Amino acid sequence: MSLKGTACLAMWWDMAAEMRSEFEHWHTHEHFSERLAIAGFERATRWTDAKGGEGVFVMYELADWETLASPAYLAALNAPSPWSMRMMPHHRHMVRSQCRVLESRGAAVARQALTVRLSPADGLADALRAALKARAAELVVQPGLAGMHLLRHQAPAIAETTEQKIRGGADQGADWVLVVCGYEAAELDALAQTQFDDASLQALGARPGAVRGRYALSLSAVTGDMQ
Repeated sequence: MSLKGTACLAMWWDMAAEMRSEFEHWHTHEHFSERLAIAGFERATRWTDAKGGEGVFVMYELADWETLASPAYLAALNAPSPWSMRMMPHHRHMVRSQCRVLESRGAAVARQALTVRLSPADGLADALRAALKARAAELVVQPGLAGMHLLRHQAPAIAETTEQKIRGGADQGADWVLVVCGYEAAELDALAQTQFDDASLQALGARPGAVRGRYALSLSAVTGDMQ
């Protein structure tokens, strides 16, 4: 169950509690269906803040990086449905990273997901990637854990889309994205506090200031599921 394809779209945002019910209805029954109907979109997965907060994490697995600038995808971004137009302003503090997959090991979907948004220190990108690849091989077979995936942001050269304009302008991006999937929340919390805390990541070649979050699975679907 490693990632399906060589690219991903990873996104984080906050959704107010009073909008959560409608958001999940729209995101499940319209938005996932629309996205998975686009050629190159292989799997869509949504997690929500594991501690009951407003955070949402969504990952689309893509056949290839070129999907992010395909005519079909750009058409969807520039012609949102009326329901999408109503929901987009409620996507607050959006972080949206269009990524190439650097490493992928083990399961891509599990009950819990730890995400780490990080950047390599100058001149240490190769060392950081190698260290995280080695760590993935060790972690995915440990009790409570199931998969680990490393992504690198690379934005395609496209104009600002209608959806971005509705959300208030260009989105923030995460440079590198580490996603660890598992079935035991305590094991993921322990990773965030030990092997993937700032000191440990800096020792591997990362800059200070990584952003961590743990999320609980809400829905995962592949092409054809939502028809």
